[in-house]
Amino acid sequence: MNESKLATISAFWYTGISVVLAVAFFLGTGVGKYDLVARYGGAVWVFILTMIITMPVIIPWVKKSYEQA
Repeated sequence: MNESKLATISAFWYTGISVVLAVAFFLGTGVGKYDLVARYGGAVWVFILTMIITMPVIIPWVKKSYEQA
């Protein structure tokens, strides 16, 4: 499999994980008494940090799993 296809698959995975966690944060803070700006800001912060954390983890994992297949 070529590098661009692996990069696309990896990007799909780590972006999806980041979106899910950001939405979970946003919905989880809806229960408390947080204003909307704090909820949006926190969700964006969670999204960015999750992208930073998952990129170097997901990319090698996808490469390894597709090389074995």
